[in-house]
Amino acid sequence: MSHFERTERTRLRRMPERASYDTAVVEAILAEGLYCHVGFSVDGQPYVIPTIYAHIEDRLYIHGSAASRMLRTIGGSLPVCVTVTLLDGLVLARSAFHHSMNYRSVVILGQATEVTDPDEKLTALKAIVDHVMTERWADVREPSAQELKATSVIRVPLEEVSAKIRTGPPVDAEEDYQLNCWAGELPLHLVPQQPVADPQLRAGIALPEYAKDYQRSGEK
Repeated sequence: MSHFERTERTRLRRMPERASYDTAVVEAILAEGLYCHVGFSVDGQPYVIPTIYAHIEDRLYIHGSAASRMLRTIGGSLPVCVTVTLLDGLVLARSAFHHSMNYRSVVILGQATEVTDPDEKLTALKAIVDHVMTERWADVREPSAQELKATSVIRVPLEEVSAKIRTGPPVDAEEDYQLNCWAGELPLHLVPQQPVADPQLRAGIALPEYAKDYQRSGEK
């Protein structure tokens, strides 16, 4: 599927030219993002919770403690809204009204369900670990039976999905282009710092190359 079907709920009404339903565009944003925000409602009270995720084919996975209210609530097939946003820069206009940000975002609407199949659950957890740090799963101890029992994994199908993207300079009112005020873009970029070893790390264990050369998918 090269495009997600545009639905009444995913149709962008304001500035529709910024919308994209292209599968490749959506997948690139999901690959580069590190965390998402999950929106859901309990007894009329809305909640939005940040968490890490992984994307496998036509599914998004999130995980957490089995005691988590969010996961216990949405795991019972509850409607959710999941968003992933990448901030690319600040847009400084000549007027306060036209200040903005450059960004790439994805919104996913769907029914969240708990993963109960042991193989799918382990595959999802591996994907989540490797999404944050590529190749990491192969280096670490896999979850024990007790740890798997204490962990919930939730699946959200990628069916109703849309991306929204803003790029480029500010768009000022025509009369404001003559103002004596600097305008333009301030690009922003997530930059990893020097890794800090655990104080209890045994001597002689070298920093792995994937951490030394850490880079998000899609970054240059």
